[in-house]
Amino acid sequence: MSFPLAAAKNASDLRDRAPVTVERDGDRVVSASTPYLVDPADKGCLGDLPYVNAAEDPLAVLFSRRAADGNWQEVTAAAFAAEVTAVAKGLIAAGIGPGDRIVIMSRTCYEWTLLDFAAWAAGAALVPVYPTASAEQAAWIIADCSATAVIVEDEACARVLAEIGALPVMFRLDLGAIAELTALGAGVTDEQVEERRAALTPDSLATIIYTSGTTGMPKGAPLTHGNFLTSCANGTELLRPVFESVSGESPCTLLFLPLAHVLGRAIEVCCVQGRIRLGHSPSIKPAELRPDLESFGATFLVGVPYLFEKIHQLGRTDAQALHAARVYDRATQIAVRYGEQALRALAGEGPGPSAWLRAEHGLYDLLVYRKVRKALGGRIRYAISGGSALAPSLLLFFAGAGVLIYEGYGLSETTGPSTVNPPLRPRPGTVGPPVPGSAIRIAPDDEILLRGPQVFGGYHGADGLPEDGWFATGDLGRLDADGYLTITGRKKHMLVTSGGKNVSPGPMEDRLRAHPLISQCLVVGDGRAYIAALVTLDPEALEGHDGRSAGDVSVQVESAMPVSPAVSASIALAVAEANRSVSRAESIRRVRIVAGDFTEDRGLLTPSLKVKRKAVLEAYRADIDALYS
Repeated sequence: MSFPLAAAKNASDLRDRAPVTVERDGDRVVSASTPYLVDPADKGCLGDLPYVNAAEDPLAVLFSRRAADGNWQEVTAAAFAAEVTAVAKGLIAAGIGPGDRIVIMSRTCYEWTLLDFAAWAAGAALVPVYPTASAEQAAWIIADCSATAVIVEDEACARVLAEIGALPVMFRLDLGAIAELTALGAGVTDEQVEERRAALTPDSLATIIYTSGTTGMPKGAPLTHGNFLTSCANGTELLRPVFESVSGESPCTLLFLPLAHVLGRAIEVCCVQGRIRLGHSPSIKPAELRPDLESFGATFLVGVPYLFEKIHQLGRTDAQALHAARVYDRATQIAVRYGEQALRALAGEGPGPSAWLRAEHGLYDLLVYRKVRKALGGRIRYAISGGSALAPSLLLFFAGAGVLIYEGYGLSETTGPSTVNPPLRPRPGTVGPPVPGSAIRIAPDDEILLRGPQVFGGYHGADGLPEDGWFATGDLGRLDADGYLTITGRKKHMLVTSGGKNVSPGPMEDRLRAHPLISQCLVVGDGRAYIAALVTLDPEALEGHDGRSAGDVSVQVESAMPVSPAVSASIALAVAEANRSVSRAESIRRVRIVAGDFTEDRGLLTPSLKVKRKAVLEAYRADIDALYS
């Protein structure tokens, strides 16, 4: 198996398409900027995209959607534009006016995307609510955005909203909302839709994305049509030519991220704008997602670290069931070494894997790596990861297994990605340089500031950004000499020990969460004498676990539930390995294995799978106290 993108390593026309300019203050890089690849949008709206596609390439296949028989049914550009018009007419007939906000509460599905573009064509905006949201959260968003109507997926969502009381007009997808809207709009003319669409500009509101609410009620981030049009066009132009030239095939992807999350929404727009075939799947859980991945045949994926962590962990669990865990562990070591050397060669910094390493890699490709690729659908050779940091060792494992993962960084407030690793110049451990047309600045206290066409203008109902246009993210980071950003923590999550040591818990949590046995992790120690951690265990990985002695490690592991000495030893070794990356004052001294898991159902994870630190600290207060007793 050839290394992905290896054929293009000398393609200077693709490698140097988005040069990065950096600014220094002494030895410190304080800013980085990248020029536009596509000029900012100065007219039009997102609602124009289906009609442009239908006019320019009516037979282009834009979507594959699940049919009633379970097969994937193709939807052409012409067919999609016709559906958008029909549903837009229904929204107009239902009383939706220009600038109105329609709340949608649904998992990811084709109908969600259809409604998005239909709302834009009708001059309105969809405002998402996660289907797992509480009645209190939903009520807050509906009131805060002044929703005119609500669309829900099914009875479960309807029941949540029923707790609120009086609601705007409601349509249910499972009860035929699309057909209902199409019939309702039969008397509305094409000209009425065109007038609504023509009245929109790049400055018009496209949506309000509400932040995940890890520290309280969510805040609304209004995003414009121009935010999406310009950022998506530049991101697609950066990545697509490289991927197409190397793979020799048209790209297609399966969208399983929540469309209520800004990254899922950005991928939706990128695919329609770039005529990249798109499918939808409602679950991000690997076991539920796998059948769709296998049958759809995506060429690339956009996911979050949880997905890639789970794929790796499930691979080891399967190997363990076959009494081949040591083979899998050796394959992991070889993949990391192979991936590291192949990436260095791609960057022009080394000769690449040796003949001996290539031979051993070939053996494990037969035994392990092809199964890893199959779990991602079989055709995947590259993926983009965002939402939180991916452990560098895990990224190198997938690279060695034949799937290059490019990390990026962005927020709801930045319409998704603000940085991404360029495909011919990836740098593991970083989230890449600024996307074309944008800039990064590092403040004196290391806070990351962002500016560019993807950055919103200020929170809903609050003051706008400073006059200079820089958005303070609350994240901490540093830039290297080439303008690549490394995330080092989050200001509000910074722990300060009783000895005055500042510790960022995120990097250590990311490293530990990559271990096969560990499902979730929370590093604690604010105001305490030392750093400690809570971990939860993956029940599938526990079955038949064949751990080894921890040897001489200075990590104390205790448990709130019965676990074997082998499990405790494995956790101690994992923590000791993670501690090697930090100073003694920052290292984890004690670990407590806790019962249960941090899940969204328990209110301990956001819908985008980020840990709600405050909720976990409260739920496990007694366990944390035990770490310091």
